[in-house]
Amino acid sequence: MAGLGRPPVGEVDDLASLAHLDEESLLVELRTRYNKDTIYSYVGDILVALNPFKKLPIFDKKHAMKYKKVVKSHVPPHIYYVADSAYQMMQETGRNQCCVISGESGAGKTESTKFIISHLVELCQGKTALEQRIIQVNPLLESFGNAQTIMNDNSSRFGKYIQLKFKQGQVLGAKINEYLLEKSRVVRQADQERNFHVFYYLYCGLDEEDQAKYCLGSASDKRYLSNGAGPLRTHKKELSEGYDQLQTAMDLVGFEGLEQENLFVALGGILNLGNVEFDGDTDRSSVGDPELGLKNAAALFGLDPMQLADTLTVSVTVTRGEQIRRNLGVHKAADARDAIAKTIYGRLFSWIVNRVNNLLAPPVTVRQSDIAEIGILDIFGFEKFDHNSFEQICINLANEQLQFFFNQHIFTLEMEEYKREGIDAASIKFSDNKHILSFFMQKPIGLLALLDEESHFPQASDLSFLEKLSKNFKKLDFFERAKDTSSTYFTVTHYAGAVEYDSDGFLEKNRDTLPGGILELLQISKNTLLATIFRGTITRTGTLALQSRRENQRSRMKSRAVKAVRGAPAGKSTRKAMTVGSQFKSSLEVLMEKMNAGRPHFVRCIKPNKFKASDCFEDDYVTAQLRYTGMLETTRIRREGFAVRPSFQEFFMRFHTLAKKKVNKPTPESCRVILQGTGLREWQIGKTKVFLKYWHVEKLSELLEKIHGAATNLQRIARGFIARQRFKKLLAAGRRQAGLVADFLEYLPRGATKAGDRVAKLIQADKARPKDYFNPKKAAPAIDLPPPPTATLPSNADLPPPPPDDDDEDSEDETDDFDEVIPKPSGNKNKRFGKMGTKAASVRWFKETQKTVAMQSDGRFHEWFHGIITRREAEQLLTEKSVGCFLVRVSESRFGYSLSFRVSSRCKHYMIDQTPSGKFIIVGEPKVHKNLASLVKYYQQNPINEDGDLLSVPCGQEEEQLDYADLLEEEEMASMGSMAGRGRRPQSSGFARPGGRSPGQVRRSGARPPPAPSSSQQARHHVGSRAGGSRLQQPTSPSGGAPPPLPPR
Repeated sequence: MAGLGRPPVGEVDDLASLAHLDEESLLVELRTRYNKDTIYSYVGDILVALNPFKKLPIFDKKHAMKYKKVVKSHVPPHIYYVADSAYQMMQETGRNQCCVISGESGAGKTESTKFIISHLVELCQGKTALEQRIIQVNPLLESFGNAQTIMNDNSSRFGKYIQLKFKQGQVLGAKINEYLLEKSRVVRQADQERNFHVFYYLYCGLDEEDQAKYCLGSASDKRYLSNGAGPLRTHKKELSEGYDQLQTAMDLVGFEGLEQENLFVALGGILNLGNVEFDGDTDRSSVGDPELGLKNAAALFGLDPMQLADTLTVSVTVTRGEQIRRNLGVHKAADARDAIAKTIYGRLFSWIVNRVNNLLAPPVTVRQSDIAEIGILDIFGFEKFDHNSFEQICINLANEQLQFFFNQHIFTLEMEEYKREGIDAASIKFSDNKHILSFFMQKPIGLLALLDEESHFPQASDLSFLEKLSKNFKKLDFFERAKDTSSTYFTVTHYAGAVEYDSDGFLEKNRDTLPGGILELLQISKNTLLATIFRGTITRTGTLALQSRRENQRSRMKSRAVKAVRGAPAGKSTRKAMTVGSQFKSSLEVLMEKMNAGRPHFVRCIKPNKFKASDCFEDDYVTAQLRYTGMLETTRIRREGFAVRPSFQEFFMRFHTLAKKKVNKPTPESCRVILQGTGLREWQIGKTKVFLKYWHVEKLSELLEKIHGAATNLQRIARGFIARQRFKKLLAAGRRQAGLVADFLEYLPRGATKAGDRVAKLIQADKARPKDYFNPKKAAPAIDLPPPPTATLPSNADLPPPPPDDDDEDSEDETDDFDEVIPKPSGNKNKRFGKMGTKAASVRWFKETQKTVAMQSDGRFHEWFHGIITRREAEQLLTEKSVGCFLVRVSESRFGYSLSFRVSSRCKHYMIDQTPSGKFIIVGEPKVHKNLASLVKYYQQNPINEDGDLLSVPCGQEEEQLDYADLLEEEEMASMGSMAGRGRRPQSSGFARPGGRSPGQVRRSGARPPPAPSSSQQARHHVGSRAGGSRLQQPTSPSGGAPPPLPPR
């Protein structure tokens, strides 16, 4: 085959370019590339990504730099190119972009999402704290929304659509949309699976004191950790690191300390709630031993134990204004307990997403019309387990919707547009799953509609629901009910294959009801976080909408709560309750609207084997995925169809320089002239657009690059010619000037001699004149002036504020290290301290919020701590010090600190920020620290950057020159001076700074006092009588008014 011109197997990056490509050859190509650790391939403009199940050295900064404004054919396939392509297309067209990442569970969708987001941040050269917070969103959501399953160790148990918002190429903010969290996992996990990661993080990351505070107890005793404490022993290090990453993410994103505390308290309450046991029978129940979970759960939830127990065992409904109490049996009480746990966790997760969106929202001053966005969809893959229930049918419905979107974009819309534009395209048959979507979503007879109908009937059952399905869909070839009429199983043949579902529990999961009275009880919880999330409402898409804090809205909310029907789903009023199915359907519709508004970029993730093993490629398993993802159909359509369809205006603006004839306007004829001059074939001109093959754009871009290179070369030659001509003129002018100088130097001795002779003659002539020849005028009498007044110097407090120092903290924007991050101003958050960037504001900020941060247990500052000194002053202190010597100083340009340390030939400076939770972080670094002392200790043991720099010894204060005097009160300064053992206490104006200056003398701290007048300045002033004499300098009066009158001559 190679002899006939076929490239070697595994060497072609774009598989759609192969002359012969069928199912077998596609599989061989992917397998060969995978065995060489080449995990990425193109099929047209679609990226195929194979999960390597191991770390590869292709995701570092060196590789990321290769994928910036690149031509696709010039670099190997990579997930970074998808990000670069979306970003550049957004920049060029101003149109929204959408990255659709699909594949089954364990195929690598979540990691692909992280790579795209990190590279987008790299492309926009994000150096602010905002970009770093956006990157931390994924590990935060993974902790609460991901879990280990049989198919995937880090499986997303929810879907998310991340919208990154840009203005002029710079990221302004982000928004997260979450879909269908698998809440049932909170109370029950299948064999060899786990609960959500965060529960295990608490056990491995918290110390014993904090575990006791959250009443965690033994993990092996917790009902909601179905498979026991095994992971805590076998993966303790990994889980402990996960807790550290979670803490870092929450701190960086902006969660406050109290918010984190309340969140962990609620999680502890959920675990304890699971241990509540019930005594009784099928008609009546009561809480067993209250010590087994009830008291701890009630305390952590901020509820009364008796009220919580009553809510769990008694159902309360209201009929015509009359309360009806019904006792619940043991099984019903257990269901009520689990429903509470699932609802609390679901609302906590929605609150986290809500909080993230508030913290990362773009500024309100930016107009929506100025914002472009890139969306990244990371949603659950197609699932088929041994037992499939309501959650799996919703997940697979979402995948059906994504497959329809893929088909619509790749196949259907192309054919329809060909017809509208009059393009000659042969009709191509392809598979369509529209009939499956209609089966699920149509009204009034669709699976979700029938499920909602049954859910609103109290006497309906899962079996009656299945009967309705069978009655309405028995003639469809993709629906089949089990032959045993008493069975609850039915089968649906999806685009990805047939899946058998168990309808048992469908109605209850779809209703998602809470026990009567629990909603009102949680609304008055002493845990402020729980009270907040249960006072909110659930929207039609299933997301949490928090109420406003204004009193009028709060009163309306209270009124609604009083009128609520007990036993209704969380957050619902007397109106007909929305079900999980209807909410999920609405959320899918909204998602499709957002995706259809952008230009899609597809990433198809493939799982190479079922065992999550590296270097293992299972042909049958991969073939099945290729088949149901439609990759072969895609290959054929991409090769035979027109993937790129710019308008005449867009095509003309980008490629008009390629025309070999003069073209002036974006007309069809102009576009034809341009394309004819390129030598390309198989393109077509429609009624409003140019239709190009997917590879045409690459060729056109290469031609543009050649022309731009030629233009650059011409400019180089022309500029060189102009420079040489200018140089010749300057050289000629220089030679002329040199000649003039030489002539002048040659004349100078002769001229000097002549001038000297002339002066000598004049002197001799003067000597010959009589003595009375000169008759000078008498000198004018002297004028007696009063002495100038003595200057009265104002105190430092009366002086005007000093002008900004040229060597102020603002110079930190010019960082020594290219990877330093510059945080955005915090707006009005710290307005109470005064105007940010002034010394007075920084001093007030430190005194009110930071005084104990840098102090040791004995009340003294750490040796490395310094006050408000400039970058240059810090470098002066470190100049003669050893490598690694460091200090931490208070910043003046912002509310924070700066770390300065000595390296071999210079000093480096890093900014230290305080998170809303009160912890500290070097901006741009991932590690968050409890206090400044722990930050310093960490970087004394771990490199602070890629250069391997370590902090060594602290740079202390100079003798009798404490520079933090301004940060302390008078009595504190006296105490500090006494403890420091400096021998004597300095003046009240403050201790001297580097260079012997006190705060009152340094330019940034106040104006230098003027010197006192000397005795010579107080002497009598004389005014000469000649016109060219010195002018009279009139003194100012001590009061600052008009000067005293002069005495008469």
